Amino acid sequence: MALPKTVDWQGDALTGRMVIIEQTKLPHKLELLELTELDPTIEAIARLAVRGAPALGVAGAYGAVLALRTGQGNAGLDRLANARPTAVNLGWAVDRVSRAAEGDPERALIEAKAIHADDVRTCRAIGEHGAALIEEGFGVLTHCNARALATGGMGTALAPMYVAHEQGRKFRVFADETRPLLQGARLTSFELSENGVDVTVIADPMSPVVMREGKLNLVITGADRVARNGDAANKIGTYGVALHARTHGLPFYIAAPKSTFDANLESGAGIPIEERNPDELRLLGDSQTAPPGVKVYNPAFDVTPAELIAGYITEDGILNSDELADWLK
Repeated sequence: MALPKTVDWQGDALTGRMVIIEQTKLPHKLELLELTELDPTIEAIARLAVRGAPALGVAGAYGAVLALRTGQGNAGLDRLANARPTAVNLGWAVDRVSRAAEGDPERALIEAKAIHADDVRTCRAIGEHGAALIEEGFGVLTHCNARALATGGMGTALAPMYVAHEQGRKFRVFADETRPLLQGARLTSFELSENGVDVTVIADPMSPVVMREGKLNLVITGADRVARNGDAANKIGTYGVALHARTHGLPFYIAAPKSTFDANLESGAGIPIEERNPDELRLLGDSQTAPPGVKVYNPAFDVTPAELIAGYITEDGILNSDELADWLK
């Protein structure tokens, strides 16, 4: 089944609308959500109807068009840019559109579409560079979801897998379920299986077991923000996966576009970490899994230090942490 675009714009700047895949309904239902106002757009971003750093950038760009055409001004743009504080792409895209538009929604839409087109090209380039890491018969672990549902194009972390699949190589992907919101089980396995890639879902604590059993050769994840020194924020649990990979002698890669790298941030210590609704851990669907009112600590992201990362798969090639500062200038 060919999926619709994760984020799209239909119509002109003054009467058109942003259309997104409502990701909270997947894999049970494929539903499109039409957005014509700023507040519902911010709400959709906050509740993860659209998610993934590059996709948030594209959604933020189109959201800026909605903010400008409805007269929300700088206050509205600021609320939009801060709807998800960890993903740097969101604020970056809102700022880029705002600067280019100078208050004009039509100019804003031109810039937003340019951001979207850039993301499609960038994802393809990441896939081409990263595919060289995936050899015939390999096992590849990924955490969370960083394919088309997380971007405006073919993805970041999963793009190398798609290109390797296109090139005819046979390999196996292991997808961590990624609690508490199950993006790996709900989204990654859905996308990969729909596109003919061999995928196996495992419980989050299983990754070191699968490593010890010799079923994995490398790990590739996405990122929501990467500091200048290479520290990378990604979905909670990524740090643990990277530690297990180091223990078992497996290379751990981050796949991300340049727009996800924050040249103004010296290290991961400065990355703001979003804390989510405690009921994401107290409930599973409508079922209570913890006592009502029990204390919950629910950060959405953790930071993997650069020393655990073998390389960064970008649109310009695979870089190491020592190369990032010059690349970001």
